[in-house]
Amino acid sequence: MMATLRQSPIAATIAFDEDGVRHGFLRLPYSRDDSAWGSVMIPITVAKNGEGPTALLTGGNHGDEYEGPIALFDLARSLKTEDVSGRVIIIPAMNYPAFRAGTRTSPIDKGNLNRAFPGSPDGTVTQKIADYFQRTLLPMADIVLDFHSGGRTLDFVPFAAAHILSDKNQEAASFAAVAAFGAPFSMRMLEIDAIGMYDTAAEEMGKVFMTTELGGGGTATALTAGIAKRGVANVLRHAGILHGTVEAAETRWLNMPSGECFTFAEDEGLIEPLVDLGQPLRRGDVLARVHPVSHTGAEPIVFQTKLDGILAARHFPGLVKAGDCIAVVGVTE
Repeated sequence: MMATLRQSPIAATIAFDEDGVRHGFLRLPYSRDDSAWGSVMIPITVAKNGEGPTALLTGGNHGDEYEGPIALFDLARSLKTEDVSGRVIIIPAMNYPAFRAGTRTSPIDKGNLNRAFPGSPDGTVTQKIADYFQRTLLPMADIVLDFHSGGRTLDFVPFAAAHILSDKNQEAASFAAVAAFGAPFSMRMLEIDAIGMYDTAAEEMGKVFMTTELGGGGTATALTAGIAKRGVANVLRHAGILHGTVEAAETRWLNMPSGECFTFAEDEGLIEPLVDLGQPLRRGDVLARVHPVSHTGAEPIVFQTKLDGILAARHFPGLVKAGDCIAVVGVTE
């Protein structure tokens, strides 16, 4: 007989089904050396007004990506009941331990939340967070927006994105949300590692799902934070949840049609970028060189693009290791 999956240990301190704006926490018991009966307290806001669709808005899936938390903490502070028709669930920092540490993965268990789904109520702290989203929050949602940027190791042209899906109605609805977001670029996205992703969990439930990559380098800028704040409001208006009309913005569509979009380092060294973000590329153009650093006099390794397009992402720190992603090419439509 199959064992029954136990109830999540996470408890919300606020109600999801009552009208009004409420601020509280997702409380996850976590016994540790400095707090025997301690908890991880993940901030959450729920704004509800009558019947209507539900938007689940998340940032901090990776803890060193800041545009989403900026936009969502600001929205949680400013949103009023009368602004809403339906429900908005705002979690500015999903992987709260990672967010507080400023790291991609959790300092508690080294868990990458965006590779931990469907999670487990009996697992690590990160797996328990994933399980709560999988079994409690995602089923409530009609539309899901999960903010990302490059963190400390990548930098992107600012884009919103959705995935090519087998369900073409779901795909069309997701790309309509991307268009409404109004980032400078919009991406039809290919994932090179989709197993365990929050994206995949939402899409397999039939949800309208979109995400972003809005910069990187482990910080945010006035430009990228502004794109995030304007974009989330646009998505809510597009969904009919936030009153008002979508603020029109010009976007340039890109594709990631194959693994040839990605370039990876095969050895360690010092990276010399030869193309800046957003610049056009032709197949065979040199993207970057990696100089050996263990001795002088050696020739650098040269990396060329395999596709025509623009440079959509690049490695951010000056030193690379074998296996690091050096660059991503977006194919222009």
